[in-house]
Amino acid sequence: MASRTTGTLPVSTVTGDAAAAGLDAVALKPTECDARRVLDVPVPTVVVDYEGPGSLPDTDALRRLAAEKRTRVTTPVRADGFDPLGDDAADGDLPASVGRVLVAGNGSYLTEAERERAIAPRIRAARDRWPDAWVGTEGIERVALAVGGTQYELLSRTTRRDVAALRAAGFEGTIAVYAPTVFVDDDDAVLDAVGSYVARRRPVARALPDGAPTDADAEGQAREVLLAAARDHALVGPPDAVGRQVADLREAGVDRVVGYPARGLGRLLD
Repeated sequence: MASRTTGTLPVSTVTGDAAAAGLDAVALKPTECDARRVLDVPVPTVVVDYEGPGSLPDTDALRRLAAEKRTRVTTPVRADGFDPLGDDAADGDLPASVGRVLVAGNGSYLTEAERERAIAPRIRAARDRWPDAWVGTEGIERVALAVGGTQYELLSRTTRRDVAALRAAGFEGTIAVYAPTVFVDDDDAVLDAVGSYVARRRPVARALPDGAPTDADAEGQAREVLLAAARDHALVGPPDAVGRQVADLREAGVDRVVGYPARGLGRLLD
């Protein structure tokens, strides 16, 4: 398979939406698809999201992914099974060939006891154990920056400005950005794909009318807010348009762009 080099990562020249857009990696949610299907997506790296206890692919599936692509698994450091200062049995069960993305953990996936655990010492301990780990910055930006490693950020309206400012201040570490990706420019399809996601972003939630639909049924002010937010917090448009957005992120100083196929992994394989 031929490849070219973009930044520090090889990007396949095989045709396909993800490759045409210049994505470095694809994020997948294992509850939504068979993880093995990502082997056919022409990108060199895959990030497997954590969606709660028992959601991850089994060891054999992860080992197969890691044999063919650079593979990372999101691990919430406060969750039982991944707690470096407590129960870390699930972390120990992951194949040695699989890297980590260390995150505080989405509260919806954690028990009350897990949510009360201190984040900073656990991120530090996990980074000491996995020196090449990426660190998810959502909600813990200062802690993530302090422990170092690849800073893994969610795309937002201010990402380009924030990253450019970090670079101007002399930050030389690696920055990766996660973005739901929708390879169409149809408003209804965009809202069905990422409306509920962007509605959870705090500035968007504050601007939405109470009880407003967040999918293609949204109307009036809610629809305007959601469509604007979709283009702030996601990569939206045909592959060439997404490619221009990816190029803009790189110009601002982003090293790696990770796309989550919000309309389903199968859309990248059609």
